[in-house]
Amino acid sequence: MISRAITIAAVLLASCAAGCFHANAATPAAGGAAAPRHVADYARVFLVCDAPPMNTRLAIRSMALKGERTLLLVDPETLKTYLEPAKSWRCADDSDESESATRFLRAIDTPPPAPKPGAISKPYLRNAGVTHGAGDGSFITGDLCPSSKPLDRPFIEALERVGPGTPISLSISGLWLKHHADDFQWLQEQARAGGVDITWVNHSFSHPYFPGRPFEENFLLAPGVDMEAEILDTEKALIDSGGTPSVFFRFPGLISNPALMDILRRDHLIALGADGWLVFAPPLRPGAIVLVHPNGNEPQGLRIFAKMMASDRLPRPFRAIDDAPGGAKPPLDPPSAIR
Repeated sequence: MISRAITIAAVLLASCAAGCFHANAATPAAGGAAAPRHVADYARVFLVCDAPPMNTRLAIRSMALKGERTLLLVDPETLKTYLEPAKSWRCADDSDESESATRFLRAIDTPPPAPKPGAISKPYLRNAGVTHGAGDGSFITGDLCPSSKPLDRPFIEALERVGPGTPISLSISGLWLKHHADDFQWLQEQARAGGVDITWVNHSFSHPYFPGRPFEENFLLAPGVDMEAEILDTEKALIDSGGTPSVFFRFPGLISNPALMDILRRDHLIALGADGWLVFAPPLRPGAIVLVHPNGNEPQGLRIFAKMMASDRLPRPFRAIDDAPGGAKPPLDPPSAIR
């Protein structure tokens, strides 16, 4: 059992190294960007907003967008997000306590993974947040960590062949967006054409990684990292490029700690983990949150994904990540195998 855990850990770390640990690599020049939206005065807020006959929504960000006061709104039950002119809504200050019964606040308060019996206490958390989805099917997620390589477009095109509007969650880092404007606009075009339905997940701006450092001093736990800037700068860049941020945040390396989780809660974001790393082909149960890297750095994982999809070994249907919160924790949390 110990040797198997070590093997899984080694493969997982190798996969992560291939998929996400290239933040310092040279990146191609940006090009093909849409006209910027000119985001300014970006700020955290928490407001309850009404505009009959629309359902009540919660505002979590306020900004000037092309000079017009705009809100990032969340439907507290579906978890879908919208950018709307503030003048269209009547809003008032809100509190977490007032919204504690909503699906949104319950998802934000997803408890951290329980330590395994006899496990040594660690100064960091692995794979905290939503790691398994509710119901049948599976949730396909792809991480766009900083990379010098282009987007793996055939991966997206394969999903489009599943059917119109196939849902995919893409965890986008600010540096990937900064240096891959052509790829981002291509993704936006695929979504507008109805081929895929993309949910944009925040994956931090810089996705820091320092080879050789222990986890408690690495990723967003590295000294000097400004977690608030990592969150808000990514959101601003995404909006400026024409995207709409979701309420989900995936930690680089899936490594966090209670202090970072508190910042996520304050910013009203839901931590997104995973329980289906295809590089070591775990058995996928209904509700699996599948993790691959279509940023050009993980061809092995994408080959496995293609084979599993062709052999119908991925639980169907593919579902939007908004549906995931509420699922039970899986019996085995893959990162717990890392020692």
